[in-house]
Amino acid sequence: MSKDINDPPGRQVPRGRLSRLGQFGRLAGSVAGGMIAEGGRRLAAGERPQLRDMLLTPGNVGKVADRLSHLRGAAMKLGQMISMDAGDLLPAELSAIMARLRDNAQHMPAAQLQQVLAREWGADWRTRFSHFDHRPIAAASIGQVHRAITRDGRELAIKVQYPGVRESIEADVDNVATLLRMSGVLPRGFEIGPLLGEAKRQLSEEADYQREGRQMVLLGRLLADMPEVIVPTLDPDLTTSGVLAMTFLEGRPIESLETAPQDARNAAMQTLIRVVLRELFEFGVMQTDPNFGNYRIQPRTGRLVLLDFGATRAVAPETVAGYRDLLRASLSGDRVAARDAALAAGFLGPAVVARHGAAVDQIIDVIQGELSRPGLFDFGDRRFVEALRVRGVEIAADSGAWHLPPTDILFVQRKISGTALLAARLKARVDIHKTVEPWIGSPPKRRGRAAKPPAKDASRPA
Repeated sequence: MSKDINDPPGRQVPRGRLSRLGQFGRLAGSVAGGMIAEGGRRLAAGERPQLRDMLLTPGNVGKVADRLSHLRGAAMKLGQMISMDAGDLLPAELSAIMARLRDNAQHMPAAQLQQVLAREWGADWRTRFSHFDHRPIAAASIGQVHRAITRDGRELAIKVQYPGVRESIEADVDNVATLLRMSGVLPRGFEIGPLLGEAKRQLSEEADYQREGRQMVLLGRLLADMPEVIVPTLDPDLTTSGVLAMTFLEGRPIESLETAPQDARNAAMQTLIRVVLRELFEFGVMQTDPNFGNYRIQPRTGRLVLLDFGATRAVAPETVAGYRDLLRASLSGDRVAARDAALAAGFLGPAVVARHGAAVDQIIDVIQGELSRPGLFDFGDRRFVEALRVRGVEIAADSGAWHLPPTDILFVQRKISGTALLAARLKARVDIHKTVEPWIGSPPKRRGRAAKPPAKDASRPA
């Protein structure tokens, strides 16, 4: 994910483990001070303050967002992932503040940029270009992007990785996990070790720009038969593990479509949803980062520009089959089949259905009720989200029902949920049934809904 910038002053990226640890230490001290102040305010007002309420104040969350923005790298990336993945389920105030992590990337000062490029390309790197704009056109969590023209006249986008990103991934992930545990966002005793290990692996892959270049080439080839989509072309001679060179593609931020005619918004999201479906059901390879900065739109042609392929990963066949079964059941309006498919794939754990079967059924009913409407699905109509949030909070409050889906599903669902959030932002309308049908076939005949899940379903293994 990246953010267009004008020319704010650069901010040095902390490199060493000790300097980055010190940043987290200062953050902890600042947050603790905020907690004491908030606790005093609430006591003076006659309230009995709760630890979580004192910790998750707007001021404290703002401090966390600002410090992670300064650190960049895995620390900022994880913060972005949390804010994107929570979507409509975060409280409005907290969601608005965490969104700063998606919009507040800071770039390197010129001297630090020079050091990085000299290390990657050699001291004479300037001789390769007739022009290199030292002002970045975009900055993100792992790197910043510069516009350049080669000696032979090719216009390139050059993504330069912040120094120390790869070396700091392990420590950053552990430190962010500690902040999450302190915040009370994670239930006590909830084991996230496997997920943290997968996050470290994924972030290490994203920090390898040569790998990202290969993924960009792969998806460019797979999507070559979609003229409404364009992917940059890799420049392998200028690409290293810390610098990614590709053709520069003109385009406006995808959010600029918010003021576009309804047809333009619908068309853009129809295209993106088709890309996601093809990644999942045809290619078995998906770019799993749905941040809005990864998409741009070309106003003259209407083509969708795809960017940032570091989070591209293979999707396991069983995950593909699980999504196909779940989509078929959901679109058919068959509650029992939808619940069975969610259990079989690991979306739900058996304990959730056994302890909260009625709430699960209500969630399924809400989703199927929305999907069963004929014609275009209006992503901008979010009235149903509150019903999902209420039931979700009810289930999450029960520690005996906690369930962590397979990591493969978490990454795929992140892309699907983020795509839906973008569609909601653009208030797009898309015929979901018609769009999905080529990949899952016509929905099976509806079996009807049961008042509650049968007893045997509550105990069946995932």
